[in-house]
Amino acid sequence: MERLSLEKRELQFVKNSITKEYLKSIRVKGVVGFIIFACLVVLSFISIGTGSLNLSISEVVRGLMGNSENSYVIWNIRVTRTLGAMLAGASLGMAGAVMQNVLRNPLASPFTLGVSQGAAFGAAFAIIVLGAGQAHSYGTEAVTVIKSYPVVISAFLGALLTVGLILSLSFLRNITPEAIILAGVALSSLFGSATMFLQYFAQDFQVAATVFWTFGDIGKAGWHENKLMMFAFVFTFGFFLFHRWNFNALLWGDEVAKSLGVNVKFLRISGMFMSAFVVSVCTAFLGIIGFIGLISPHLVRLLIGNDHRFLIPYSALFGALLLLLSDLIARTIIAPVILPVGIITSFAGAPMFFYLLIKRRRF
Repeated sequence: MERLSLEKRELQFVKNSITKEYLKSIRVKGVVGFIIFACLVVLSFISIGTGSLNLSISEVVRGLMGNSENSYVIWNIRVTRTLGAMLAGASLGMAGAVMQNVLRNPLASPFTLGVSQGAAFGAAFAIIVLGAGQAHSYGTEAVTVIKSYPVVISAFLGALLTVGLILSLSFLRNITPEAIILAGVALSSLFGSATMFLQYFAQDFQVAATVFWTFGDIGKAGWHENKLMMFAFVFTFGFFLFHRWNFNALLWGDEVAKSLGVNVKFLRISGMFMSAFVVSVCTAFLGIIGFIGLISPHLVRLLIGNDHRFLIPYSALFGALLLLLSDLIARTIIAPVILPVGIITSFAGAPMFFYLLIKRRRF
């Protein structure tokens, strides 16, 4: 009897210890999330204040409140650009985290799998073939997209085609993660060639538009574009967060996930489908922005681990932070010239890709 009582006390002690460790890890993750969010808020104010006319934080606040002569510039140029960077970065970071989970591939991301390139081909098809753009001689761009919805729909179909091919390969036996990445490289080349084929028969202003599209530029984000990107992000984020426990179960393998009642096939297809949707919307408006979906989830995993209850929202936050920082660098590194943000993200993402390829890090 005494021995049984001792075993109960030991069991209760172990249970209490596990509970304390769990609560401690939750608090740590909460602090990490708060720090990322605080950095994002501070950087957003810096971004709004940076431009041809640099503004202090107090001037930015007055402008946002409508009590300044700079209010029009702040609300119609700088706020839209800042929001566009945060929405696109959050969408790409979140999509990258989900793609890496459902494909069980640490190198997966919208850029490395060719999803962004497929979406860019769809956007180019809408501009050149469907006539979604028109030339003009004012402003900073040579073309204006006058039909947003055909561009978004075409970009989504291009991304969806890429996802379908990737999923078909992933369901085959003995297909390694490295082989899937090689397939992504092949698909990127295929869609790049298809885009050049369209450009060859296009008018000059259409060629200029599609070439500029591939650079990835946050400056194209306006209130209309931001509203559509916000809708796509909120809808996709809600879906992913609803399935956060299913994504955690998938970490242990398909058989374990099935034993826990997870519909693995549906989760994998719907996860890639929703990722393609949110990536295609960003690409349709801003162009190809590489490696944010690769870098963000991996850096977040270093801080909080693989728990998708936190990994999905934190990857979105960190993606927004990374893209906003990249855009700030693009605007200031050789000011007053503004570089396309895609150039900055590619420079930052390539070393991370090589590191992961060498380490072959798995979940």
